[in-house]
Amino acid sequence: MSAPRASSNPPPITRRHALYPMLVLYALVGLMFGPIGHYVSEDMPESKTHPYFPDQIWPYPILAMAVLIGLGLMALIGQPLLESGQPADPRAAIIPVPEWYFLALFQFAKLGPALITKMLVPGVLVLGLILWPMLDIRLGPRIARWLGWRSWPAPKRNLITGTIWIAGLAIIAALTLWSALAPQLCIPWPYNGPVCGA
Repeated sequence: MSAPRASSNPPPITRRHALYPMLVLYALVGLMFGPIGHYVSEDMPESKTHPYFPDQIWPYPILAMAVLIGLGLMALIGQPLLESGQPADPRAAIIPVPEWYFLALFQFAKLGPALITKMLVPGVLVLGLILWPMLDIRLGPRIARWLGWRSWPAPKRNLITGTIWIAGLAIIAALTLWSALAPQLCIPWPYNGPVCGA
């Protein structure tokens, strides 16, 4: 038995052929726009199709106008905030208050020793956020076996991790709101006496 012989004829169009760029262009047009001469709408009933031009274009000008009107209203409402205030006085006593996204940390720093509240707890929280996926993968199945569950639930359905995240966000929100909205509210605190807002 002899092996089948390979055809000695080369393919009709190679990369060096003069028509190769035209063939590539034709193939790209077919890939981008679908089969030439045949459209999906030809197979669909008329009630399920709609024209491309007005239906796909009309929402964008309306959205652009909504954004422009919204920006104009924000500029009109926020205009008093943009007016200049009192001139700077270097002799005035100023209590520094951080931006709103650091208010929870600023308020938390008042609650205990500086080493713990300013360095240790924020460092552990940042490290915990970085390592959370690995902790969830490693410790989750062990916790599930300990609780008698069949498996560790997905993050959307996990009662334990969901409670931890919601409690953490609630603590951050409470500290931020206390610092921003109620600076005169003081609560008795065992470490260093009453603690007030920002």
